[in-house]
Amino acid sequence: MHIGLLAGIGPAATDFYYRGLIDRHVADGIPLDLTMAHADVREMSRNLVGNNPKKQAEIFAGLALRLKAAGAQAVAITSMGGHFCVNELMAISPLPVLNAIPAVDAALAKGRFRRIGILGTRTVMETQLYGGIPSVEVVPTEGATLDLVHDTYVAMATIGHVTDAQRRIFVEAGRDLCARGAEAIMLGGTDLFLAFAGRDPGFSVIDCADIHVDAIYAHSAA
Repeated sequence: MHIGLLAGIGPAATDFYYRGLIDRHVADGIPLDLTMAHADVREMSRNLVGNNPKKQAEIFAGLALRLKAAGAQAVAITSMGGHFCVNELMAISPLPVLNAIPAVDAALAKGRFRRIGILGTRTVMETQLYGGIPSVEVVPTEGATLDLVHDTYVAMATIGHVTDAQRRIFVEAGRDLCARGAEAIMLGGTDLFLAFAGRDPGFSVIDCADIHVDAIYAHSAA
């Protein structure tokens, strides 16, 4: 299947999805048929903070139309934060949308964890990943920690790299959630792999974006 990716939100997230799909296709000896359209991370951040999913969905739908013209048969948002408008996008998209949220919930239902914490944008944390993961109980991120994680995440995602100070904020927030009963921490922001990849933070990590890449690959290889 020819896959269309809504990319650029942010640059590190795009790289994560692209490399992940390449690696999976190479490992299985399957050609990758892929086209990407660039969405602006700053524009998306403004619509996210402004609680304007309809406007962002319209932007994504316009890009999906370009992808359809290029031969894509389905489209995916390469950002967990970008899924804040996924329901609105699914209603108007010219292509089927490979939604990450049901894939994440299905993976959690098969897993061993029943209480998790979530790190990501404010919307991701407040909605407990958009209200779409009923298979687990979510230990909420609250108060000043929620604001700090959101602001730090947006700053990191916009430029596409993480500082040591930013990494410490995410790790400390995760440890606090575990101290309050979370058995694992879900990375509800794609760019969080920058802070956690190749490191042991002292708690179990579940990467939503990696689950989504697996789901996209399953469609692409079909």
